[in-house]
Amino acid sequence: MPHIRDFAGKRAHMIGIGGSSMSGLAGMLAQSGVRVTGSDSARSYMTDALNAQGIPVSIGHRAENVDGADLVIYSAAIAEDNPERARAAALGIPQMERATLLGQLMEGYRHAINVCGTHGKTTTTSMIAEVLVDTGLDPTVHIGGQLDYIGGSTRVGGHETFVVEACEFHASFLQFHPTIAVITNIEEDHLDYYRDLSDICHAFARFCELLPPHGVCIGNGDDPRVRDLLTRQHCKVVTYGMGEDCQWRPANLTYDETGCAQFDFAFEGNCVAHVALRVPGAFNVMHALATMVACVEVGASAKAVAQSLSQFTAPHRRFEHTGTVCGVELYTDYGHNPAEMYSALENASRQPHRRLWAVMQPHTYSRVKTLFKDYIHCCDLADEILITDIFAAREKDPGDIHATMLVDAIAATGQSVHYTPTFDDAEAYLRAHWQPGDLVITMSCGDIHLLNAQIQKHGETWTRA
Repeated sequence: MPHIRDFAGKRAHMIGIGGSSMSGLAGMLAQSGVRVTGSDSARSYMTDALNAQGIPVSIGHRAENVDGADLVIYSAAIAEDNPERARAAALGIPQMERATLLGQLMEGYRHAINVCGTHGKTTTTSMIAEVLVDTGLDPTVHIGGQLDYIGGSTRVGGHETFVVEACEFHASFLQFHPTIAVITNIEEDHLDYYRDLSDICHAFARFCELLPPHGVCIGNGDDPRVRDLLTRQHCKVVTYGMGEDCQWRPANLTYDETGCAQFDFAFEGNCVAHVALRVPGAFNVMHALATMVACVEVGASAKAVAQSLSQFTAPHRRFEHTGTVCGVELYTDYGHNPAEMYSALENASRQPHRRLWAVMQPHTYSRVKTLFKDYIHCCDLADEILITDIFAAREKDPGDIHATMLVDAIAATGQSVHYTPTFDDAEAYLRAHWQPGDLVITMSCGDIHLLNAQIQKHGETWTRA
């Protein structure tokens, strides 16, 4: 297996460079002296930004793109039969999967904070990163979203602390080298890769086995599967949550009218710091607790952590307010499994609104099939539901699942749901039926956020062609 340290001054070609993780890694490699090129299937603001940084990006996957490369790096979504990977194999160019690269980059750090879990990873990682920057601990960072505070998805800092979002998709996190693990929750997802929930739990157990004896395993004590995993660790264990048996808990917890929490951080019953969050929802209380534990473990003071958290705003596409059109508030959220979408709608329901519109872009055929029953009720809090066609992502249409099946199942429960296959269809329906004071939230980790941009571009007066 090649090691990235051997490629300083050489050329690494990245297939799928426009992704949030890959684009961030491209910048990190360029800063370390690697000559980076890349390709992606479509032009985006990310590919434009890379070109502006001096990293040339080819649009379209063509075999000749890898000619002259010393190393090819690809994401898990890029199959072996991709023309660029096939050419690299034919030419004998070494290849490396994105997770392997990320694991190699974190080697040798005294503190390698890995944030894993079915959901909540990006926000928790972002909170930890921002706090560590604010407290002067100069972290190197890699997250799966865009955080304005660090200027994107990555930050190259000192060589003491590395903060990374550790994703369980394709068991990618098993390539990492954690010294501190933060486990936000363990639930069903990625069932196109895992057999079942038991298989997912096994992967998380294997991930925790990567922790050294002097490591720390930080876990959500309210989650039964996380709690069970913590009982089997041979390193230091710290719990956080709402439950009385958790070591770190929120005391004197209250919420304002928009759902933002204010509370005291309590460690084993003793209040050590106070925080007033600017991001809404009970799950952000949990993210803040996890952040407090991780940052205290690497030497930050509790009061400094709380002060930083009081200024934190969410990364892009995490319950992000994108604008106001026709008196309607527009939000977007990255939530793509039913639990995440329900949480996003909980947040939305706390904001001032007349009617709440949920625009769901189901993500991948396999996820819709395996979590179909959960999808039926994930938008229960909405007054009106729009469903677009399924976003295929890395998958091919199997022919036995369609967005209309989800629409019919939701309609059978009595909810008001409408099939709007394209963004134009969704915009047309919204504009024909929304009223000032309504709130619209688009949800998916696909490209549904582009619907927000489309609506805002068309502005107050729009007529469908």
